[in-house]
Amino acid sequence: MEEPQLLQQQEEEQSQSVSLQDCLKLLKGERDEQRLAGLLLVTKFCKSDDLVSLRAIYDAVGPHFLDRLSRTGLGKGVVSSGSGENRDAYLQLSVTVLSAFCRVSEIASSKEMVSKVPMIFEVMSMNRSGMPVLEECYEFLYLVSTASEDGLTALYESGGIKLLAHQMSALPDGSHLMELAMKLVQLMLKKLSQGIVENDHLSELSVIVTKIARQFALLQNALKFEALHLLSAIFSSEYSTLLHDALRVIQNENWSNHMRDGVATILQNRVAPAEKFEALILAESMVSIKGEGWLIGQINLPNVQDPIPADRCLLLVLESSRVEVAVLLNELAYSKYEASKSSSSTAETIISKQQKVTIVFSLVEKIIKLISNIGETEGHHLDENTFIKAINGLNETIGVVLEYLQDAKEHGQKVGNDLLASVRLVGSYLAEAPVACEDKITELLGYMLSVEGEHESSPFYSVCFLLPMLCQKTMKIEGCKLLASSGGYKAVVDCLMKLIEQNRNGVENNGCIFLACDTIMNLLKMEQITFSEDESTFISLLKALALWTEKTNDPSVVMMASSICTLIFDMTSENALLNHPSLSSSCLDSLSRLIARSLASWGQDMSDAAKADMDLLEIVTAGYSRWADRFPQIQKAVER
Repeated sequence: MEEPQLLQQQEEEQSQSVSLQDCLKLLKGERDEQRLAGLLLVTKFCKSDDLVSLRAIYDAVGPHFLDRLSRTGLGKGVVSSGSGENRDAYLQLSVTVLSAFCRVSEIASSKEMVSKVPMIFEVMSMNRSGMPVLEECYEFLYLVSTASEDGLTALYESGGIKLLAHQMSALPDGSHLMELAMKLVQLMLKKLSQGIVENDHLSELSVIVTKIARQFALLQNALKFEALHLLSAIFSSEYSTLLHDALRVIQNENWSNHMRDGVATILQNRVAPAEKFEALILAESMVSIKGEGWLIGQINLPNVQDPIPADRCLLLVLESSRVEVAVLLNELAYSKYEASKSSSSTAETIISKQQKVTIVFSLVEKIIKLISNIGETEGHHLDENTFIKAINGLNETIGVVLEYLQDAKEHGQKVGNDLLASVRLVGSYLAEAPVACEDKITELLGYMLSVEGEHESSPFYSVCFLLPMLCQKTMKIEGCKLLASSGGYKAVVDCLMKLIEQNRNGVENNGCIFLACDTIMNLLKMEQITFSEDESTFISLLKALALWTEKTNDPSVVMMASSICTLIFDMTSENALLNHPSLSSSCLDSLSRLIARSLASWGQDMSDAAKADMDLLEIVTAGYSRWADRFPQIQKAVER
């Protein structure tokens, strides 16, 4: 059996050798007819992987004749014996042999081939019926772009993004053409990341994303994963936020449904952890673009006839996020506290995992928002079983995050963006479920209020993240005792003073300001809580409140500030304040005017908005009656 096969192989090699020699003779001929015949022979016998023969053929024909042949096919030049009727044939022959030659990397990277990229673009943009060389055009572009940086630059600068945005919608799903188009997009992403992304590019890239999303949803082969990788790279890029804006204005909703279908398919099947994480990147981006409601919607999977529950994607994303949080925080804790501190790879690992944690935390936080708004958002409903599953999943996730914070506390760590992100996530959940994880919160509250981001000089953002929960907890005596005993109230006061400073500098954050004010008022109103040994904290707050209200006519601000001042005055006297080195008489004048302004509104006709401040006015009025005799300067201002 082996001898006949050997003889057959030798005959094929001999035949090919004879054909190659004949071809080379024709290609080196003096007449164009001979060279054309030689190129036609090339297409007949030369195999695409025979790089040696391709090199010899290219050297024989030379770039000049190939250039003339291409221009003749485009109607811009004349090869001898070339007529108008033959232009399509010449164009097809030209593109076919150019694509074949570029399989040799040295040829693909040559200046001659790079210079032909615009010509290939012109061929691709032609609308001639039955154009048979589109695949060869894509192959040429791919081979030239991967062979050299100059080739990639030519692809990008010739308008590659625009061309693909125009053509991809017409390419067959799952075809080799679609695969090549996606590879070209992947290559050009490097150029987009290096330069300024223009508005046109964003619009074109958004169109490309919608086409790739279709492949991601419909295909069930390797190209599905190529689509996943490409979409993940696009949404992880430095221009992703700008791209989100471009995608929001796309009217066709099919692409977002395709994204949900693809994400659900990946997450419910056994795939590599890296690919599951890429699916979570896509989910996080889609929620940022379309809102939390994107997680709930009809899922259509190939070859699945039975209807799939609309909440399937939500539960898949939540469960996958829960697993990722547990794995990433465990690995991050090991890298930070157990692995060698001197290793640069350890530092890189920590940064990489911190970035991943940010993504899954963002997803979990958006799921918290979705669950808290269920019933309020039209069209989004969960049955009781799904709701319970979601709450259980969130409880588990927050429990893992609290354990991570506990570990950091035990290691004396309180600075880090990962720690700040953990506090933010805990704060988001506890804002909706303030009684959750009570034992752990009791243990960690003081620590969480001390956590700082890497570029912070004080724990400002941690306090802001926890304010919604603190405001609710301090409505009861147990919460007030916890905040007072942990010393956390000082962090809240410091946070409020910084918010006031920002407000005076034109940065409005009234939501946080009033939450901080309410929290402090809740504390001060509890008679069982005393702060007699911490006079300086509240004197600093009095100064801030005086500055905040000095030039404002907002009645809500005036009433809130005067209410807090009133409760602080219960703990001191005018003489004590004047004797304090950090409080000036001019500050006391401002405070006197503040109390007088708020009391002056008593009995006046009030708008509906002002009537909401009546409770605050009652606090001021009752307080003034208690301490007026200890503050003659305020009493004098009120009586004017």
